[in-house]
Amino acid sequence: QVQLVESGGGLVQAGGSLRLSCAASRTIFSFNAMGWYRQAPGKQRELVAAITSGGSTNYADSVKGRFTISTDNAKNMVSLQMNSLKPEDTAVYYCNARTNYQYWGQGTQVTVSS
Repeated sequence: QVQLVESGGGLVQAGGSLRLSCAASRTIFSFNAMGWYRQAPGKQRELVAAITSGGSTNYADSVKGRFTISTDNAKNMVSLQMNSLKPEDTAVYYCNARTNYQYWGQGTQVTVSS
């Protein structure tokens, strides 16, 4: 069983920054890809950013140029640096890891005030 534990959420003013981290219970090399999703109230969960085991990255258009996903292989962690935050970035952010199965963290709240 894989466990993903997120940290780093919180309340920030518009224009500010936050860094989310996700610690995996096993080596991240075992995953095909890892990523961050978010779900705002009343909306569907959406992909924010993803990184493959080969290092390729993919971002939602709404966060390109503001968010950066990265991995720390030694710590089995994936992080999301979020800059220039906007109120519309407010959501619960979930860490995701994929093999033939998808694993999810418990989620961390990010609130951006205007």
